[in-house]
Amino acid sequence: MTTTTTGATAARTAAVSFARVSKMYGEVRAVDELTLELHPGETVALLGPNGAGKSSTLDLLLGLRTADSGSVRVFGTKPQEAIAAGRVGAMLQSGGLMEDVRVGELVRLACDLHPRPHPVDEVMSRAGIAQIADRMVNKLSGGQEQRVRFALATAGANDLIVLDEPTTGMDVTARQAFWATMRDQADQGRTVLFATHYLEEADAIADRVLVLHKGRLLADGTAAEIKARAGARRISFELDGPVDEAALRGLPHLSGLDVSGGRVRIQSHDADATVHAVYALGLYPRALEVAGLGLEQAFVAITEAEEARTA
Repeated sequence: MTTTTTGATAARTAAVSFARVSKMYGEVRAVDELTLELHPGETVALLGPNGAGKSSTLDLLLGLRTADSGSVRVFGTKPQEAIAAGRVGAMLQSGGLMEDVRVGELVRLACDLHPRPHPVDEVMSRAGIAQIADRMVNKLSGGQEQRVRFALATAGANDLIVLDEPTTGMDVTARQAFWATMRDQADQGRTVLFATHYLEEADAIADRVLVLHKGRLLADGTAAEIKARAGARRISFELDGPVDEAALRGLPHLSGLDVSGGRVRIQSHDADATVHAVYALGLYPRALEVAGLGLEQAFVAITEAEEARTA
């Protein structure tokens, strides 16, 4: 991905900086000593199971919450200052849309309020909502509402775009168009940070993946690096006749096993040794496949290992 900055200052200053940030809600530590930096032009996926601290992290980044300790900076300033300057656009799950207005009126209001607005027609075309400009907001489908939220988040020339589950409710075509637009935004030097449960999106779109767990940063790297960190490979094959699951569970280096419809799926920390042991059992696997973990399997492996470590 080509990275261009919006100025010499952007090239020197991190788009987002968290320095040992913590946030408590009663006895719950939602964010735990979080330290990270995001840079201009990066597309970054924020992953984590429910309760991992993703929403709290985004709230701190957007100045909606105040950290109990540590420092949050957006382009070197407090989040509220960066937002007031029109440098940040956000598309969040929380909060509703104004209902008793037309789509076009709402988008025009967002553009009028932005310090560095884009033309209204351009914003609506980019979000794919030009054809519903005259529709009342309370008559929109879930996917249409998401596209309107996207329009509001990109009403002006933001340097940072923050997205919380942005494609929920969108069909496949709308999702593809959405991410094509986001790639274009990043190519122009903007930083895109998105939280998602669609791990295939993170795998396909993100330059960088952050994995949170109980408010802590467990992993930070490219999707390929996250997969490699899981340290396991997938083995898949078919067997004729009944499958002895007990025997398969005794295979060496096993970290996961699933048997369904005569198809055996294994996760192993030493695929060569595991496959050798399959043959040593007198089994003759058909359609044998050995591959690295996908991002979803790697994510599960990393978070489960952390759960076991802290249990």
